[in-house]
Amino acid sequence: MTDNNIKLTFPSIFEETVRKFGDHNSYAFVGEKPRTYLESAREIRALMAFLEKSGIRPVDKVALLSNNMPNWSSVYFSITFMGAVVVPVLPDFSANEVGNVLMHSGARALFISSSQLSKIADFQSDQLELIIQADDYSVISPSEIQLRFDPSAEPAGRYDVNEDDLASIIYTSGTTGRSKGVMLTHRNICFNAMKGKVIQPVDENDRFLSVLPLSHTYENTLGLLLPLLGGACVYYLRKPPTPSVLIPAMAEVKPTIMLTVPLIMEKVYFNKILPTFTEKKLLKLLYGIPFLRKKLNAVAGKKLYQTFGGHLKFFGIGGAKLNKSVERFLLEAKFPYAIGYGLTETSPLLAGANPSKSVFDSTGPAIEDIELIINDPDPKTGEGEIWARGATIMKGYYKEPELTSQVLTHDGWFKTGDLGVFDAKGNLYIKGRLKNMILGSSGENIYPEEIESVINNFRFVVESLVIQQKGKLVAYVHMNMEELEKKYQNLKDDMTRQYELKKEELLIELQEYVNSRVSKFSQINKVVLQPVPFQKTATLKIKRYLYV
Repeated sequence: MTDNNIKLTFPSIFEETVRKFGDHNSYAFVGEKPRTYLESAREIRALMAFLEKSGIRPVDKVALLSNNMPNWSSVYFSITFMGAVVVPVLPDFSANEVGNVLMHSGARALFISSSQLSKIADFQSDQLELIIQADDYSVISPSEIQLRFDPSAEPAGRYDVNEDDLASIIYTSGTTGRSKGVMLTHRNICFNAMKGKVIQPVDENDRFLSVLPLSHTYENTLGLLLPLLGGACVYYLRKPPTPSVLIPAMAEVKPTIMLTVPLIMEKVYFNKILPTFTEKKLLKLLYGIPFLRKKLNAVAGKKLYQTFGGHLKFFGIGGAKLNKSVERFLLEAKFPYAIGYGLTETSPLLAGANPSKSVFDSTGPAIEDIELIINDPDPKTGEGEIWARGATIMKGYYKEPELTSQVLTHDGWFKTGDLGVFDAKGNLYIKGRLKNMILGSSGENIYPEEIESVINNFRFVVESLVIQQKGKLVAYVHMNMEELEKKYQNLKDDMTRQYELKKEELLIELQEYVNSRVSKFSQINKVVLQPVPFQKTATLKIKRYLYV
């Protein structure tokens, strides 16, 4: 699919895949019979006919609020093949957020899975004319309409979709408050998927196991468009990806490619792998010796590889920064991981490398045909804001020209808002978000993400957030209370006061641990216990703006 004559639109790419791989498997739930690409194409055409009869025309907005399922792709492609604009809504959005997206986008129709129906129970709008259940394409509203999905129907119209036509408006939950509708064209997404295929070739023998929401750009481009380019099959889970669901699914599918966020592998490492090396004193001592740690990690890596089905060749990690201890383990375990960097506004991938070329703590170099620069770099460190330019950059924010002009320059550069630095070989290192950076009392740049990375390596810590209060650095820490209670169960039974004292001692110990490992100006002044998990975005990044 590197043929330069192929039009960078969804219908053109799908047509080419059907021509080459029509009889190959396309989409399925784990444990169920996959539909072929020919069968998927048939369903897409029938859905186009269904949309035509419902009055949907090119440029109309159609929202899609659904958990991952094979039907998701059919709905997504049927909308975009006829030149209409799909508005994928994140399943973890609240009812209020869903309502805002439907109103702001001006969606005329909505496909919604049964599991999400409660979110629109109180929603009312004159512009939303049609609500369809994504599970079986039955019409929910208006109930009196004589419209039925006919699986044998053919669309009446012929649609000429162009590369620069708007394909999708993706509303980011983001970590900065109000959601923004990112406008992505057919070219943006198709180009990005093709460049992803340069990093990791995909063919009809590949099996993707999808665990991230398809409505997020990361999974959308690299977990839906990328497998399509190679004629690969994508498997979906009927339930959330908890270990009890994921482990048997991986054993069954034996995926060759998976896309995840850091939190998934961090949980595996800190909850399952690390405890086996630190519970016994002798083993803990041996694990502290680099040479032996590498040996032990290699053994653990082989077991982990088998747990993931034994056929993985690409385990993509993106959406947030990976904990350094976890990455060191993956590197020494020879696990086929790859770190990528990108944003919704960039369709998303900007930088990345194949697992065979992973560089520790780096996202790898800029992807092919994308320009990345560090704008106004610090003369001493070389650090500055990452700017990007190329065919994957969004058209802008929907109905927000002022917000768009703040991030897009007149000559096409997109200001990512991320701070980074390049090494001599062109590998990119992300330092943190520009707006998260804290200016120290003597003008030093303090990156809270780097301090959090140290905190998260401390025992019992699940996640943390470092903010500045009255000129001092304060760390909010969420701990694994289950493990903590197990450790000090005898004290808890004896007297609650003793147990509380132990927790206070642990927080003091954590503060000393962190301050001995960070620079003088990054010292933590206070550690506060966060009793419940932090609220997060779709890629499991903490919504910082809620806590500042």
